[in-house]
Amino acid sequence: MGRLTALGGAATTVVRSLTGIALGVVSAVAGLVFLALAAPVLAVRPGNRVPRAVAATALRLARLDRLRVTVLLGGDGSGGFTTDRALRYLASRWPVGLLGAGALTVLGFGLVTTGEALAGWLRGERPDGIAPTWPVVSYLLTAAALVLFLDLAGLAAVVALERYLVHRFLGPSEREVMRRRIDQLSASRAGIVEAVDAERRRIERDLHDGLQQRLVAMAMLMGRARRNGSDELYAQAHEEAQRALDELREVAWRVYPAHLDQLGLEEALATVAERSAVPVRIRCGLGERQAPRIETAAYFTVREAVTNAAKHAGATRIDVDVALVDSETGPLLSIRVTDDGAGGADPGGTGLAGLARRAAALDGRFAVHSPTGGPTLVEAELPCG
Repeated sequence: MGRLTALGGAATTVVRSLTGIALGVVSAVAGLVFLALAAPVLAVRPGNRVPRAVAATALRLARLDRLRVTVLLGGDGSGGFTTDRALRYLASRWPVGLLGAGALTVLGFGLVTTGEALAGWLRGERPDGIAPTWPVVSYLLTAAALVLFLDLAGLAAVVALERYLVHRFLGPSEREVMRRRIDQLSASRAGIVEAVDAERRRIERDLHDGLQQRLVAMAMLMGRARRNGSDELYAQAHEEAQRALDELREVAWRVYPAHLDQLGLEEALATVAERSAVPVRIRCGLGERQAPRIETAAYFTVREAVTNAAKHAGATRIDVDVALVDSETGPLLSIRVTDDGAGGADPGGTGLAGLARRAAALDGRFAVHSPTGGPTLVEAELPCG
């Protein structure tokens, strides 16, 4: 089933790419015609101003082309652009569109020619007087496979060029990228401050409502035991001291697990699984220690997701997968926590929102997929470079 899904996804990608390239041929011709008609007007424009009609047409063609690349070829459709950038884009991309036309022509011609030859041989004919002997068939199929490979490589290069040109001319400018980055850092900083304050309030609440009450009760029992000389009261005070110690350890574990630094992420996650009321299966294939900030973020992501699944989702099984994966920007620590609960988790909730802020502070990605009825998937990717 998984292989069929993967094959279906690959076929869909191929069809979308070929469609995008074919539409790119049309847009390249339209852009070339537009530039040819607008060239005399642009050559004599007063004060380097672009006439309104020319500017509107250039912007419209550029927007349509960016939409094509974004939807069909997986390009970046964010950011604004000026008329000058749109004109430079149209002037730069028409050769790429014609290159795509050539690659599609070679692909179509090769498929038709090969299909006609094979069909003729199957009917007992001799296309071009060539008999279908095994050496001839093997040679032609080998040549066809080589040409197909080269043509597909050319089509992939066209797709890459289309994405690059859209990003270069129609994507966000350097100033816009810097502004977005500043906004993101400001939001991350504010979120971290808010998360720290919330954690401090939670620790204070745990100490005040739990540990402090037990210490008061223990002090009262000790006072009564000393006045009455009661061994039973001393035993109760001892039990209360043991409960207070256990609760103190629990609070310290929730704040930060000491064994994360001592034994590493895998052992710390094993402790999370042992403490969970729901069976947890952990697969952690890291091989080597990561930076402390990465291990800490991964640990709290898993712990929060496991805690939510056990408390709120009604799950009977939780699966945790932690692994290193490669990406275009470098190695990533991938975290996936799935459960078979009722779903409906709110990504804006306090716990999950805090995890999203923690991942954003590390330039990572965090996502929650939790449809009503389940299952719930919590994903995080943290850059390790």
